[in-house]
Amino acid sequence: MKDLTKYFLDKDVLFKDIKQITPKELGSRKKIEIYVATSVKKEFYAIFILDGKSRFIRKNANDLLELYSKLVDFQEHNFKKKELLVSSPLCSKAKKYLQENKWSVRTNY
Repeated sequence: MKDLTKYFLDKDVLFKDIKQITPKELGSRKKIEIYVATSVKKEFYAIFILDGKSRFIRKNANDLLELYSKLVDFQEHNFKKKELLVSSPLCSKAKKYLQENKWSVRTNY
């Protein structure tokens, strides 16, 4: 979580509240870190951190959107900012698809 805070601080985003949600709470078995955060500017963030070795493809993007909708139902809140931090290679079609759905995708986290 310290790395997450430091990463966003470099982007001039300061959080006043960060809470981790486990995928198990959302009924998923995926290896992903999920954070719900509130910035000091009262913007609500849904942050997904994916650390993998294989390429992030379009199918994974569909799974991510499904997981996000479960998070919205679980938290009973729509988030203003949706962030994906991924350390593996990213397929250009998956990135374009996520950006069309108003996601911010950052690689090499």
